[in-house]
Amino acid sequence: MSAPPLEVVSVHPGDPLAAPLFAELAVEYDRRYGDLFGGAAEELTRYPDAEFLPPDGDLVLLVADGVPVAGGAIRRHGDPATAEVKRMWTSSAHRRQGLARRVLAELEARATAAGYRRMYLTTGPRQPEARDLYLSAGWTPLFDPAVPRPTDTETLRRLPVAERLYAFERSLGGPA
Repeated sequence: MSAPPLEVVSVHPGDPLAAPLFAELAVEYDRRYGDLFGGAAEELTRYPDAEFLPPDGDLVLLVADGVPVAGGAIRRHGDPATAEVKRMWTSSAHRRQGLARRVLAELEARATAAGYRRMYLTTGPRQPEARDLYLSAGWTPLFDPAVPRPTDTETLRRLPVAERLYAFERSLGGPA
């Protein structure tokens, strides 16, 4: 039996179809980080919904038989040439199938179509699978991949937030 075909859809962050993404992200963030970065509720409401809508943003879901199985978003980051990836998610029931890589490629294509020339993202030290995805997808690390970030809460709390995270960038063609 083959997997159902995946539909790629753009939705508003308040769309009920996006609810599983945000619900599972909240559980995942709280489980992995607790309140280290302010808690999942704070992180998931940090940006207004409008930042994830065209023309500067997009929230993309991969949907199988009407059920969202993976997703991610872009928003403008700083200058008009840079998009930031946020809210990358794969349903826990659908992991290890290449869906996150597909979402990432879709976000890169949409950022390019929106006129962005550079993309940026961060992920936390307790998400090694995300770090490995971005490295294997050709994103440039803005850190030394040979030097691991600490993962224990006490050490992480002593670090500036920027040093708690793995940051990456990707050129979308032409000078960034």
